[in-house]
Amino acid sequence: MNTFRNISFVILPVAFANYSCGQQPPKAPNIIYIMTDDHSYQTISAYGHPLSKLAPTPNIDRLANEGILFRKAFVENSLSTPSRACLMTGLYSHQNGQRQLGKGIDSTKTFFSELLQEAGYQTGVVGKWHMQCEPKGFDYYHILWDQGHYYNPEFKSKNSGGKYIREEGYASALITDHSIEFLEQRDKNKPFCLLIHHKAPHRNWMPEPQYLNLYEDIEFPKPETFNDDYSTRCSAAHTQDMTVSRTLQLNYDLKFFEPQKDKKKNKWGHEFNRMTSDQKSAWLDAYTPVNQDFVDRKLEGDELVNWKFQRYIKDYLRCIKSIDDQVGRVIEYLEKEGLADNTIIVYTSDQGFYMGEHGWFDKRFMYEESFRTPLIMRYPKMIKAGTETDALVQNIDYAPTFLSLAGVQKPEEMSGTSLEPIFKGKKPENWRKSLYYHYYDYPAVHNVRRHDGVRTERYKLIHFYGEGKMKDDKDVDCNELYDLQNDPNELNNLYGKPEYEEIIADLQATLNKYREDLKVDEY
Repeated sequence: MNTFRNISFVILPVAFANYSCGQQPPKAPNIIYIMTDDHSYQTISAYGHPLSKLAPTPNIDRLANEGILFRKAFVENSLSTPSRACLMTGLYSHQNGQRQLGKGIDSTKTFFSELLQEAGYQTGVVGKWHMQCEPKGFDYYHILWDQGHYYNPEFKSKNSGGKYIREEGYASALITDHSIEFLEQRDKNKPFCLLIHHKAPHRNWMPEPQYLNLYEDIEFPKPETFNDDYSTRCSAAHTQDMTVSRTLQLNYDLKFFEPQKDKKKNKWGHEFNRMTSDQKSAWLDAYTPVNQDFVDRKLEGDELVNWKFQRYIKDYLRCIKSIDDQVGRVIEYLEKEGLADNTIIVYTSDQGFYMGEHGWFDKRFMYEESFRTPLIMRYPKMIKAGTETDALVQNIDYAPTFLSLAGVQKPEEMSGTSLEPIFKGKKPENWRKSLYYHYYDYPAVHNVRRHDGVRTERYKLIHFYGEGKMKDDKDVDCNELYDLQNDPNELNNLYGKPEYEEIIADLQATLNKYREDLKVDEY
């Protein structure tokens, strides 16, 4: 590792050697990386999904309109903490140690923030960190406790003596406040890299007070796959526990509650009890009449499921509205300070999320809605406004991209690839033709079985494997194949059909090569 660090910083001055005395070398770009938690591409209006047409995101759309929109951006492991470890290291989960949600990160691995710091960048991270190590390679941090709370969350900083200190306000706004604080207090003679990691729209989707009634009069459409019966799939789709109909909790997730009875007995009561008196009053004013209407209607069957879907989607989208506002604040600050032209702004999520597709919420599976993530970049010096690309990219590519932009040679062990060659929207001839995915977090909440697989431009091969370790689960060793061109909703598993033998063999060979080359130790 040190060898590559030394090489990278010998190269930096050489890059400017052709500039004569008195000429200024090009300024290293500033980097702002905005990552939300569980934000689906379906709910960003730049992607054109029916949901987002009813709940637009104008500030995020502006980044897309003035930059590049990636239509085929994916994660390596659709889960929060593993995704964050991929970001920091440019490595796959089994390489950086963070395979599951809990402990695991190998903190001896180099974080890209360390390399930028050594290259003269001032670095900061604000918001959700959620890894079992201290932020590494950062001059400034102001991070949430664990997943963080929406209302009056606790933050830890370099000046808090190792303690998490409660701050009054709404998490999305507070995270932006502290991000701007970093920008205000930075050394203005240095380029900066700031990671803005939002809690929203993570479960349980608690909107900001001003948006508690937003979208109340809108009936959002359910996806066409909402009633998927999984008839062609392996057992994993049948044994999951992440359905809107069965898994969403009326109390915690959907805020159907009696505050005086519930505030001490359960998770929702705990969240409500964190609020100030004004916040509680606003919440009760918004939700009490809606909840009473629910009681009066005595819903059952499909009507009850639709009510749950509408409450889930509306609260989720209300949280997105606040995120979009905060993106606007960041853009406004950069423009006011004359920083916008020399700053690359990245907007993404730690993975995708189900908006009722297949009847689900949450993520985890290799199916498109959770495997795929939104990714937008704006950098006027290198990216023409209105650019789009369908190149296959992955979250292990972010660290190499930032290092490349800064003129730092990436360590050889980083598995990701810089995205700079596709900033003009065209794929180089030698660009990757496939992606590798691996999900490990079983047994765990939502009961999604371990699986790995490959995705090409057209096809996806998934392999579910492992011993059954939760109630009624059986051992599984099962494959699924999807033709994404003819079956974009992934409803028709083609594995085992004679006419696909050649395609299956080719995809299996690709998957085997990934396993061998990456030294994957379980599948």
